Amino acid sequence: MLTKQELRSQATKKEILTASAQLFATKGFDSVTMREIAKVAGCSHTTIYIYFKDKEALLHQLSMPPLEAIQTQMEHISLQIDLSPEDKLKRISLEFIRFCLLHRNIYSIFMTVKASRVDVEVSDNEVNTMRIALFNLLEQSLQQYLVIEDDDERLIMYTRIYFYTLHGIISLYTGSEESLESIVDRLLPTFEEAIEVLLIGFKEKLKGDV
Repeated sequence: MLTKQELRSQATKKEILTASAQLFATKGFDSVTMREIAKVAGCSHTTIYIYFKDKEALLHQLSMPPLEAIQTQMEHISLQIDLSPEDKLKRISLEFIRFCLLHRNIYSIFMTVKASRVDVEVSDNEVNTMRIALFNLLEQSLQQYLVIEDDDERLIMYTRIYFYTLHGIISLYTGSEESLESIVDRLLPTFEEAIEVLLIGFKEKLKGDV
């Protein structure tokens, strides 16, 4: 059983993370100071440093849990042997959209803040390493569907286009107060059609390039 001090410590840490997420999302990561976070969290700025050494540590704490969760879900789908490459790609895409809409209040934080290029193999930042891993999962699924080689420059190009589409769909609703269930019920056919049209376009373009 936790002591009162431990409970207070947990509550303070949670308030700091909540304040950080709110400020990073509204003002931008680079514009926010530790003092501003402390003010919103209702603690002194020195208290923050007991739990987090800097803003990057806050970003890491906010970003890693959702990134790890969506990676697990995407990998689970990709390993289902009873699904065709097309079905895997579509399910991964829709799961990515659902997950990010569910966590839309921190989507920009865990997916775009301090982001590096996704076409590099490694990063010295754990958050960016996880983002690169997600992009690679999407790239592998698209490659299996399109049946093109690893070194085909169109693979990275099409994966970027595909991700831009998913990102655009999600970004439209990051500020919406509509529930996830309502958005999905209302727009799932539109999301599915957007993915279908894009994939058909890739296939046709590949045929034309032969």
